[in-house]
Amino acid sequence: MTSDLITRFQFHNHKSTKGFTIRYRPWYCIHVEFFDDKTSALKREKMLKSGKGREWINKHILPVYTT
Repeated sequence: MTSDLITRFQFHNHKSTKGFTIRYRPWYCIHVEFFDDKTSALKREKMLKSGKGREWINKHILPVYTT
């Protein structure tokens, strides 16, 4: 979750010097959702990182992105 997607990607792709983000460069954005409040955004992020969320991503997002 971020309020500034562009800055977040610049950091992940260019400014990070260690950790998870540097090992999997370059990072691409394939899906964005907008929320009115932080609580809803965090709830959705937690769901997407769960097993059911990963299933949803594999069924709805990745087929569109890979074709």
